[in-house]
Amino acid sequence: MYTKSIYPINIVLRWTRRYIYFFVLLSVIPVVLYDLLGWKWLHLPWLPIGLVGTALAFINGFKNNASYGRLWEARKIYGGIVNASRLLATMVNDFITNQFADQKKSESELFDLRKSIIMRHVAWMTSLRHALRQKKSWETTASNSSDKEHMQTIKVYEYDHTLKEELNGYITKREIDHVLSMKNKQAACLSLQSNQFKELRLAGLIDDFRHMEFKNMIGELFTLQGKAERIKNFPYPRQFATLNLFFVWIFVILLPFGLMHEFDKIGQSLTISTSDDYLYAFIVDNFVWLTIPFSIVISWIFMLMERVGDVSENPFEGMSNDVPITTMSRGIEIDIREIIGDNKTLIPKGVPQVNDTQM
Repeated sequence: MYTKSIYPINIVLRWTRRYIYFFVLLSVIPVVLYDLLGWKWLHLPWLPIGLVGTALAFINGFKNNASYGRLWEARKIYGGIVNASRLLATMVNDFITNQFADQKKSESELFDLRKSIIMRHVAWMTSLRHALRQKKSWETTASNSSDKEHMQTIKVYEYDHTLKEELNGYITKREIDHVLSMKNKQAACLSLQSNQFKELRLAGLIDDFRHMEFKNMIGELFTLQGKAERIKNFPYPRQFATLNLFFVWIFVILLPFGLMHEFDKIGQSLTISTSDDYLYAFIVDNFVWLTIPFSIVISWIFMLMERVGDVSENPFEGMSNDVPITTMSRGIEIDIREIIGDNKTLIPKGVPQVNDTQM
């Protein structure tokens, strides 16, 4: 997620420059035909085009509202993961003791048990991150040239490292092999965690009440995981997204045909005034050419809003304004390892920003 208070306009222009080039072409050709070749019949009444633009503004607003809702829900889900992870760490710290154990364990052995649970939780977050970063056919980074180019300027950790590489050091080799053999790897991590709690109960290191609380926590993590997977695996309805794009292009193509006649009429009305100023006369005679900059700006605004809605639909792709799940997961890891009193020299640092972007 981009962290500066104001999104730099140069990044937006670079991201949409291919569209701008096309808008220039779409606006120049009609004006050349109309003014230089004298095709004065080549225009459309402004009223129906204005109505299309008004309707399109409402449709665009509806889509962006829905897209932002998906983005905000994704952020709330990861906020829930932050809270649940910290609670799990405090439960691990306070619940796993020798109070109910038949065979007492040393403090170092108890710490090793606590740390194994925490590290397995980090493995779950890691598996979830990689699942959420997998590309879907409807996601724009898989098909849009501008988005592909933008992705090259930032670093998405999950695209440069395999899940197996990241799991090393968090769970045992046997557990890694088990997790990688499953289709839903994050669910496999929670299943291993649940088995660990069962073994703790059988060993008398937790009582029934504490075992039930741990199982409730597993249920909460499954719920949060399912919510994230729902957003990832169910796209914004294609009929709305596709039709909105078609409507934008229809409006953009028709726009200069309506504007140039309106600007030409304004220019003709200005000739009523008498003036010896040659610059004034030049402007009046060529007033229709103002169609080009106005058409480009209006088209760019509508297309930019369409593109913003597009990239907000899928908040886990790794674009600059997506939910920074890598940064948040690392922050959670630091917090929960500190809570159980892990060696600070072994705790990794936070994920660095790339081009002012959190990943």
